[in-house]
Amino acid sequence: MDLLRTTNLVLRFALEVGALAAAGYWGATMSTGGLGRISAAVCLPILIGLFWAAFVSPKAWMPTGPSGRAGLGLAVFVGAAVLLLNRQHVTLATVYGTLAVISSLVVYALPQ
Repeated sequence: MDLLRTTNLVLRFALEVGALAAAGYWGATMSTGGLGRISAAVCLPILIGLFWAAFVSPKAWMPTGPSGRAGLGLAVFVGAAVLLLNRQHVTLATVYGTLAVISSLVVYALPQ
């Protein structure tokens, strides 16, 4: 059990970093002008990080319990997968989404 939890924490961290990267990439590749692109590429990952720190993180400012962590974390990950799909990265979005669902199920079943 400890190995599964530890492995899932590592996976979850990688998924979180991936969500931040996907949001930054999506913002940087928007079709709007330079300032809009730069703003989205910088602000969107910051907002996602703040949301994660507030509600999803194991040491969240406002803890939501195992179901909240699993559900809200999955919402962030699904959002990142949608951003990847929007940029035509279908395979990456599918793998990312699948890993996100598995990780969220483990968080729900085996609270950290």
